[in-house]
Amino acid sequence: MAENSDLSELKKGAAEALSGAEDPFALFARWLEEAHAHEPPEANAMALATADGSGLPNVRMVLLKDLSPEGLVFYTNSESVKGDELAGNPKAAICFHWKALGRQIRARGRVELTTPEEADHYFGTRARESRIGAWASQQSRPLPSREVLEEAVKTRESEFGDGPVPRPPHWLGYRIVPLEIEFWLSRDFRLHDRMVFRRESPQHEWKRERLYP
Repeated sequence: MAENSDLSELKKGAAEALSGAEDPFALFARWLEEAHAHEPPEANAMALATADGSGLPNVRMVLLKDLSPEGLVFYTNSESVKGDELAGNPKAAICFHWKALGRQIRARGRVELTTPEEADHYFGTRARESRIGAWASQQSRPLPSREVLEEAVKTRESEFGDGPVPRPPHWLGYRIVPLEIEFWLSRDFRLHDRMVFRRESPQHEWKRERLYP
């Protein structure tokens, strides 16, 4: 973790970058890179909020696996609760909070599936045990006991042997295409910096606005 003097310099640089930012994805990438350097582990962990058919929200932590001007990508079991909710209401909100750096990013927008090729590529980078676990786990559904899960893992291990472990058809990639991205930077006496970027659609230009803390 950075020393106080380093954090002070980082905060000063972050404030300058925030004031002059025109491209929210470029600023997002810079903040994420600095978080990886100064606030490990898993600086890419984000709170993901979805909503069910009644509008009741759900939130959980997931890992951001790709960030580009096209959006923010994460992967999950499409038969999980979040998968079901995104199928019925393909909209989501996310929040990153890096306490040591005194920064937060929020974003929200529509959600679309990545290509199967993208999902295959990322699935192939996971540890073999995690790939087998993706087949063994019926995510979000009732589990009678830990032993049942462990037996399912053993069954899948025997099934695949020493061969390749393909991506399960229900294990998909999701891309959040934000219509709003807000950057928050901690300042003394709670007089924080807040800058929000909004656009009407992915085809429209971003409009930037500073907000009261």
